[in-house]
Amino acid sequence: MKCINKRKRMFTGKRKVWKKRRKRNLRGLFLVPIIALIGFGVVYWMNSRISVVAFESDSYGTHIYQSTLPVDDLCVTTENVASDAFQTEDELHAAALFQVDEANILYAQNIHEKIYPASTTKIMTAYLAIKYGNLSDIVTVSENAVAVPLDSSRAGLCTGDQLPLEALLYGLMLPSGNDSAVAIAEYISGSEEAFTELMNDEAQKLGATNSHFVTSHGYHDENHYTTAYDLYLIFNECVKYDKFLEVISASEYATNITQANGTYRKVLWRQTNLYVNGTRQVPESLTVVGGKTGTTDEAGACLILYSKDSQSHPYISIVMGADTKVVLYDNMTKLISAINISQ
Repeated sequence: MKCINKRKRMFTGKRKVWKKRRKRNLRGLFLVPIIALIGFGVVYWMNSRISVVAFESDSYGTHIYQSTLPVDDLCVTTENVASDAFQTEDELHAAALFQVDEANILYAQNIHEKIYPASTTKIMTAYLAIKYGNLSDIVTVSENAVAVPLDSSRAGLCTGDQLPLEALLYGLMLPSGNDSAVAIAEYISGSEEAFTELMNDEAQKLGATNSHFVTSHGYHDENHYTTAYDLYLIFNECVKYDKFLEVISASEYATNITQANGTYRKVLWRQTNLYVNGTRQVPESLTVVGGKTGTTDEAGACLILYSKDSQSHPYISIVMGADTKVVLYDNMTKLISAINISQ
């Protein structure tokens, strides 16, 4: 009896094994075509995606698609754009001329290459001050804001000074005050570190993804950089604000500052932009509304302008990395003169 039961168990066990093998074989028959279909789909998707990325890279510059702005309203190129109307023999880090309302690029040189922005950084600081601040708010200047490098541009603020945010904007953009920049940063975000995080977040929203900010003013730091194209994207958003245009177009600004002891002192800030302060002549039939200067040893002499032609069509022009201010303005004058030739 024990032997018979053992044989039955052996037979039953073999039958179960055979059934399991048959089930596995059947599953395999079904899985092979399914796996093949999935593999074909993955390959097809990858090939399609590669084609799309290549098209975007060739046609637009993929970082634009991270912008919250309408791409159709922006000047877009991944290549240099030559112009018979503007040629330079000087070594520049980058240069560009954008026809804003037509989304047309009249000239582009190295606009996607990494550069140091110097004080052109302050266009982002001004943008955030206008976007997130209340211009009538009174800001108290901290000791930290005053403790900017002594060899940097300053608005002459003192610890404990109190003045409206609007006045700080003029101190930021006209004399290019690094102290004003830090005071604005601390007012908006509580600290300059938190403010630079906001700067980088807002840059991403504008599509300026090749930029990284570590200060509110642009004093040289190897980790603080941008591109000429990113500066265009930021500046193009700034000029949509009337207050920004009002500030950059002022040749000077006078205000009373309440000092820490309660007394007042009067300050007068003058424009560093030579076109706006009347030092450099503007080409015929053009109007330079304003812009922002910037200079460090590493960045060279830099300038970004907002101009209009005789029909009030707007243009943004950029020259970055000139050896001297004379070279900077000579090239900018030739660049914006190309507006008349292109019409």
